[in-house]
Amino acid sequence: MKKKFIYICSLVGLMLFSSCSDELNTEPTDQVSGSQVFADATSAEAAINGIYRMMYVAGWSSDWGTENCGLTAINLLADLMAEDHLMYSQGQGWFYEDYRLNVHGDFANKSGRSYALWNFFYTMISNANYIIAAEETMGGDPDAIKNIIGQAYAVRGFCYFNLIQIYQQTYINNQNAPGVPLYTEPTIAGSEGKGRGTVQNVYDQITADLNKAATLLHGLSQNHISHMDYYTVKGIQARVALVMHDYETAVNAAAEALTKNGLKLATVEELGGNNDVTVGDIMWGVEITADQSSQFASFFSHMDADAPGMYASKAPQCISSGLYKLIPSTDSRLNWFRGALAEEGSGSNVSYCQLKFKMADYTTRTGDYIFMRAEEMVLIKAEAECHLGQYSQARETIKQLGTVRDTDFETRLTKRTDSNSYNQDTNAPLITLMDEILFQRRVELWGEAGRIFDLQRLGLGYNRAYEGSNHTQTVQTKPTTAGSILFIMPLPQSEIDGNENISEADQNPIYQ
Repeated sequence: MKKKFIYICSLVGLMLFSSCSDELNTEPTDQVSGSQVFADATSAEAAINGIYRMMYVAGWSSDWGTENCGLTAINLLADLMAEDHLMYSQGQGWFYEDYRLNVHGDFANKSGRSYALWNFFYTMISNANYIIAAEETMGGDPDAIKNIIGQAYAVRGFCYFNLIQIYQQTYINNQNAPGVPLYTEPTIAGSEGKGRGTVQNVYDQITADLNKAATLLHGLSQNHISHMDYYTVKGIQARVALVMHDYETAVNAAAEALTKNGLKLATVEELGGNNDVTVGDIMWGVEITADQSSQFASFFSHMDADAPGMYASKAPQCISSGLYKLIPSTDSRLNWFRGALAEEGSGSNVSYCQLKFKMADYTTRTGDYIFMRAEEMVLIKAEAECHLGQYSQARETIKQLGTVRDTDFETRLTKRTDSNSYNQDTNAPLITLMDEILFQRRVELWGEAGRIFDLQRLGLGYNRAYEGSNHTQTVQTKPTTAGSILFIMPLPQSEIDGNENISEADQNPIYQ
């Protein structure tokens, strides 16, 4: 008899991390019993904080755990799978196989991406389900209860949104394709596994969870920047609507997210090394204190080539020359990247090396992780307006960001024609308003949004072997046209072996 594969945390596991009022506390509290965990909202908040802690710790696979360091690692690998981001050298191989589109063969073991990503998101879903199930019996302040339960629904919807993008092609034209298993109740060892259902089933659940979260969280304060609040949920709804091509919802959700009190767009100078959650554009992120640093197994270890002894010093992360050459000289984001160097050295002194993400403190090896910024909401709103043919509105929206980044942006924008069509060649010159908006997204969210997901929803492929390309892996022998099987992951073999309702016939196509 098969037993369900999904990793199940016990109630003790839920309480690995407790809370305090001013920051995410990670003191172990593994002596707290299950009944105490959900006795009231105050103690249940520790369970929510445990989930947020999971979002930035490493070790979700049995091997190569240092490259499985939470949400930022997933955005990084999804960026490297596309065309705007490259690794200058192989290093020890971490993330380089993602860049080479060479991870399909790892689905059969627990060291590979397929297992790690599945384990990561389903663990958080399992924990969120325990919290949601306790709503009726939880004591304490009604608003505090709503806040906890609302966050749990938000976590669950967010996790399913990531899973369906990782393990299946994009929503449009694939609504009836196999989805991912849906669990909405607590599970224990031996619980019967669910089948894959359909993509539509998954998006229906995502939509329902996020709607429920928004209802519960509306009017409640964000106790800590790490917590999903009403505006974070609106931001996730905007992301989901963009993938579903529900552009009216995307416009409205992004606009609502931008109404968060005190939220503003930040300059490149204010953003610094994108390592500080106190900057005014941050909507959601986690504050990393010295005792929470994962040192070598961290996002900044993989990104900051100047961090002494860290991974990126041997395997720098770089912007593609194709994208870099599209950035005008008046754009302050050029400071996020080196140009072409006549003589190259070590660390970040290599051509096109990224400088966007820097550790905040080399001594403690720390830097905050940012999951959502106001700038993304402006980009979503502008793109959705353009898709709808609302060109004047889209121009005004994208100007909000463009004029903060580029001193000559308004002149630049006048050269773009009113059209929602866009280049199929992503290295081609920009012509239309949509070309400009998508370009702004590529530069602004480089390294933090997972470029492969955008290619999927836009129906685009890519070519790394263009004239003047600096890609160290051009993957010319592998399919990189729109909807390539290499743009999504196979299911982990452990799930097929352990779930009685998923068989080999349910596996995604695997590149041989």
